[in-house]
Amino acid sequence: MIHIREATPHDIPLMMELIHELALFEKAPEEVVMTEDALLKDGFGESPSYICFIAEFEDKAIGMALCYVRYSTWKGRVLYLEDLIIKEAYRNKGIGSMVFEYLISFAKNSGYHRLQWQVLDWNQDAIRFYDRFHAQYDAEWLNAWVES
Repeated sequence: MIHIREATPHDIPLMMELIHELALFEKAPEEVVMTEDALLKDGFGESPSYICFIAEFEDKAIGMALCYVRYSTWKGRVLYLEDLIIKEAYRNKGIGSMVFEYLISFAKNSGYHRLQWQVLDWNQDAIRFYDRFHAQYDAEWLNAWVES
């Protein structure tokens, strides 16, 4: 049975493991500069920057969804899904769908006006996954950033 719960500071080593697994999958392991100390401070300090949910199977943590609040001038509060990561051995078993459905419900019940995320254009498995939820894709907007 799958259980989804909010992360605690004890989950930080697992979170780091999953972050590194995702970076390998996305062919960018050298891009990870995150540390356990930063995850602890940023997620469980005075003013948390994110909320993380842990997926467990038979009392074993097997995945996570890391989200944060965005604000839309048109919609108001938006729950932004930064990453949904399920350990490779547990993929294609419906666990990602359970976590995603949990996030949709959490967003709705917590007063967010939408759940938003990004997906890499080459990740066809993920796109097919999101299509099952009737996801909308934006072809007009480009992602942009400046390193600080």
